[in-house]
Amino acid sequence: MAGEASEKIRQLILQMTIEEKASLCSGQDVWRTQDVARLGIPYIMVSDGPHGLRTQKEKHNFIFEPAETISAVCFPTGSCLACSFDRDLIRRVGEVLGDECRAEGVSVLLGPAVNSKRSPLCGRNFEYYSEDPFLTAQIAVGFIQGVQSRGVGTSVKHFAVNNQESRRMTTSANVDERTLREIYLAGFEGAVKQGKPWTVMCSYNRINGVYSSENRRLLTDILREEWGFDGLVMSDWGAVNDRVKGLEAGLDLEMPGSGNVNNSKIVHAVKEGKISEDTLNQAAERVLKLVYKALETPEGKDSDFDRKAHSRIARETARECMVLLKNENHILPLKRSGKIAFIGEFAEKPRYQGGGSSHVNSSYVTSALEAVKGVSDVTYSRGYDTSREAPDTTLIANAVKAAKASETAVIFAGLPDSYESESWDRKHMHLPACQNELIWAVSKAQPNTVVVLHNGSPVEMPWANSVKGILEAYLGGQETGGAVVDLLFGDANPCGKLAESFPLKLSDNPSYLNFPGDGDECNYREGLFTGYRYYDKKEMPVLFPFGHGLSYTEFSYENMQLGADEITDNDILNVTVTVKNTGKVFGKEILQLYVCDRQTNITRPLKELKGFEKVSLNPGESKTVTFILNKRSFAYYNPEIKDWVVNSGTFDILVGASSRDIRLRAQVRIHSSVQLKPHFTLNSTVSDILKYESGKKAIQTLLDFVNIQIEGETVEEKLSRTESMFGEFPLRTVIEFTRGVISEELVIKLIDMLNH
Repeated sequence: MAGEASEKIRQLILQMTIEEKASLCSGQDVWRTQDVARLGIPYIMVSDGPHGLRTQKEKHNFIFEPAETISAVCFPTGSCLACSFDRDLIRRVGEVLGDECRAEGVSVLLGPAVNSKRSPLCGRNFEYYSEDPFLTAQIAVGFIQGVQSRGVGTSVKHFAVNNQESRRMTTSANVDERTLREIYLAGFEGAVKQGKPWTVMCSYNRINGVYSSENRRLLTDILREEWGFDGLVMSDWGAVNDRVKGLEAGLDLEMPGSGNVNNSKIVHAVKEGKISEDTLNQAAERVLKLVYKALETPEGKDSDFDRKAHSRIARETARECMVLLKNENHILPLKRSGKIAFIGEFAEKPRYQGGGSSHVNSSYVTSALEAVKGVSDVTYSRGYDTSREAPDTTLIANAVKAAKASETAVIFAGLPDSYESESWDRKHMHLPACQNELIWAVSKAQPNTVVVLHNGSPVEMPWANSVKGILEAYLGGQETGGAVVDLLFGDANPCGKLAESFPLKLSDNPSYLNFPGDGDECNYREGLFTGYRYYDKKEMPVLFPFGHGLSYTEFSYENMQLGADEITDNDILNVTVTVKNTGKVFGKEILQLYVCDRQTNITRPLKELKGFEKVSLNPGESKTVTFILNKRSFAYYNPEIKDWVVNSGTFDILVGASSRDIRLRAQVRIHSSVQLKPHFTLNSTVSDILKYESGKKAIQTLLDFVNIQIEGETVEEKLSRTESMFGEFPLRTVIEFTRGVISEELVIKLIDMLNH
């Protein structure tokens, strides 16, 4: 912010009463910040949501008061957008949403939602991007930069560890420090450091017993002091537990307004000396900085935006994100002249977005049944009733009849609104019974069956081997029907890949035994091993792996080159790979780079995503892709030194088409610039000590005292034999087992030498 504006804000704060400053710390209603008429301080508007504007037409004071929302363009939800693996595409979506915000006088858009997907049951997973924090951060950065390029702020949410809707306002997410940093904060960290959002929204839940809204370590120590965030922290709507504690912790703005209830508590706390006025001044200053930063951007020239252009972008976006999961015998794309049956109520009335605060009042919705007109002559059979769980034998019989009369049956299935939404979690991963029975019946009658899925998160597919094609459309926004038809008939080539793993069944998921927790305690006992990190470590089969997605063309990978075979952890490593379209049609391939620590002495996943690029290729065309890896690409978080560390050793660099389809690999040797200093005691084991060169010398000294030597045995062999026999023994046992030959004084002296 310019110096002139900063000085203006300082002068305003000097003129304000304690009551006026406290009033700035909460909204005046559900969507507006507080103005101060006496000093000419205006308010600004904020609005949901992450995939479309949800602005309410009239002002209202209560969160549950019904209010009509404006008509806006509904884009694909977060779970769908992330499958694009396309930074530029997400930035374009952000730009469009920024333009719509300007036209409607909205200064801050409440998104993106970047919480990690711990369990497929989380009711809000449709809003979240991925199970992988690197992918999450990259997609979030594109969204943030796109929106903010239009002079509209974003609010990265929900900070942090908000991975369930069950008891979300009271539950405590109990997670160890390393897992917190590597899985649940890493997406936020990348979004904040690279995207530089104007605001961050705290979550409802507690984290290790402390509410996010009053968690100083989270909101100040980590967010501001470690990551350098200089914007405003606001609460989720109703997330404040103790307003005074929240203010002290770094929560600047409470939303929505509490009708002066909490403002009075702040005033009282300042006047009683329980908190300093400087703390209040700081929060007020951050609110004013946001207000005047927003006012630097004028509203749109008119009250509308180019809906047709935005709708075209919504359709293009949806087809870039949808994932072709199965295409046996190249059943897709469909022939336009064939006899085709569209089956399932979602063909006529698609589910295209989730429920809750992100629900957009779409100006219209295009169904597949509408979009296919003029493309192919299809018959339609309803197949099931979305309002009922139980199968309808008449609807199924009619669907089977339609399928038999056709050359191909396309079943539109998925999760109804009642299955997944903000405010509640799913109870299982099944499709409604009526849909599963329909798919079984139709696929038995018609071998050429394709399933199109409309769902916000993974579902079990017991019929997967009985159908020839599966297109995962996710929740594709208002143009979902058009995008699906484009892909089914080959007007566009599928190019999305899964941003999350699809397990075979719910009980395979690593959080299964600990979700959603007991009462108000949820223990993240699976630790680092979420998503593909778990399935890979367990060597467990999955329905579809992270990063999987098919195309109507084929790609080859070759000529992988590393910029160096040996580097330090402070060096940059360039990795180049050539990819070629070996098929007959234009297509886009998503190359994924994973890193594997081969010689680590700590627990780590087998591999982790650290790079991806989406490449457009004509038939026969080749392109060389460059990945850039830095220290964080190889590091793990060490809680003892409170920093990211790379262990010296050999790392595998893996490039492939999915987490389970690795095409190329190479190795690099990394030398760490950080030498971790161990601390040894009498309870340190022999194996722990032998990990270090100085430790080997110390153990050799002890062995020399007892002088047990096998003829011809080398020092290395002697140490190896010692570790095999006594590796788990603590040093204190050496004193007892040698009956005083090795004295306690000698052992303590050696320990002291090792530690210093």
